[in-house]
Amino acid sequence: MSPSLSVVIPVKDDAVALRHCLRALAEQTVPPLEVVVVDNGCTDDSVAVALEHGARVVVEPRPGIPAAASAGYDAALGDVIVRCDADTRAPSDWLARITAAFAAEPDLDALTGDGDFYDLGPRGPLLARLYLGAYYASLHGALAHPPLWGSNMALRRTVWLVVRDRVNRWDPEVHDDADLAFALGPGARIRRDRTLRVGVSGRSLQGARQLRRRFARGFRTVSAHRATSPSWRRWEHRLRHRDGGPRLLPPGPTA
Repeated sequence: MSPSLSVVIPVKDDAVALRHCLRALAEQTVPPLEVVVVDNGCTDDSVAVALEHGARVVVEPRPGIPAAASAGYDAALGDVIVRCDADTRAPSDWLARITAAFAAEPDLDALTGDGDFYDLGPRGPLLARLYLGAYYASLHGALAHPPLWGSNMALRRTVWLVVRDRVNRWDPEVHDDADLAFALGPGARIRRDRTLRVGVSGRSLQGARQLRRRFARGFRTVSAHRATSPSWRRWEHRLRHRDGGPRLLPPGPTA
């Protein structure tokens, strides 16, 4: 049987982008069970836009994407939790491909994809490949498996229920997607599909201040896990269990 999907979108004051995102979700060839929009302190029309498009709104007053995303995952009812951002613009077969991947691979814990910047002009595709290539390569070394990218990712709800108490919900200056990838443990089966692409805004990379903030968040996220889950220990576990073994580990020094 095909799994049901819950799409989770954390939002703070992003009504215009959210409208485009929800319109794209309404045109999916495989519709989701639900769309959950997490109101993270919106003061604009984001909530009204969400309700207008039939989304379920969950309120998370704690500031930051880590808290908002986690609240959305907690509220999700589908077999698979799909995560995107308000500025994500998905092609019409996006959810169909995610459904097919999880249906075909029962041992797949999480799936992550790639994207293209739709608002950076002719240089957008190249910048997206450079940025995401560096993101995936650098964090793969620390994680011992592919990281997750919050604009285009999905994980089984059963997996979320195992790791939900390990993620950092309280620090708004960590990358929630990378933090979740750390929490899954070195044995998690995460697949990156480079052909699973969405459009995203490049606004987070425009300007030195934005770039510094993203790099600072990345360093903060990795540093938070260095003591309890260093990269050498994760790779040791990965290599030891390359022919099988536990995927999702209980909390501990190798988780």
